[in-house]
Amino acid sequence: GVQTCALPIWYARRTEGDFAVGKEFTDLGVLVVDDDASIVRLLKMMLMDLGIDQIFTAADGRSALDFLGAMESEIDIIICDWNMPRMTGLELLQQVRTVNPDIRFIMLTGRADMESVTAARDHGVDSYLLKPFTPEQLRQRLEHKRAPRYGAAATALPA
Repeated sequence: GVQTCALPIWYARRTEGDFAVGKEFTDLGVLVVDDDASIVRLLKMMLMDLGIDQIFTAADGRSALDFLGAMESEIDIIICDWNMPRMTGLELLQQVRTVNPDIRFIMLTGRADMESVTAARDHGVDSYLLKPFTPEQLRQRLEHKRAPRYGAAATALPA
């Protein structure tokens, strides 16, 4: 039968020598913040396949802040879920922006309503990754974030 899903197709494409993207990402440090262990595993697998090996994880915003306090210089990008216990993704974004406006912040969410988008944009989110997402969508968000931060939030969000 013909059963396909996004991951095997993407993996097959990688074996055809499409490694240019991976090389660009090898120097990035990424912090994945999500209370759902299956999402964390999926993101780690996708990031590793992009050539990123500096991947750190936190189960909620408070743990992420503690980690950043010790390891901030290692992190270039935060990929963070919106809905988490103890501290939401939006609250983490607010905290991160007060101490480091240059860390790129990608909000992982099922929420695309205008109120949520506006709130996140107002607090300096760089991009959204809507669930469910594909490896290609993740790659596009990471590629976009390699551009200078000035004006990035306005172009990264849905109109």
